[in-house]
Amino acid sequence: MVTINVGTTDKYIRYVLGVILIALGIYYIAVGSTVLGWVLVVVSLIPLVTAAFSTCPIYSMLGISTCSVKSNKA
Repeated sequence: MVTINVGTTDKYIRYVLGVILIALGIYYIAVGSTVLGWVLVVVSLIPLVTAAFSTCPIYSMLGISTCSVKSNKA
């Protein structure tokens, strides 16, 4: 069972960060720095996936939750 621990505001911030990292990655790939570009694209998947599933493994390990609902079992 997955615990939902990412709130709405946190989710939007993660989506925006993911899109910015993808844009930077595409930019760096276009200008010739392909390794840095691909690293940014791969790293951008972390905030996008955690936002999409509303769960963050690091938050779970640290016992943090930005979700406002107290009963947060999915």
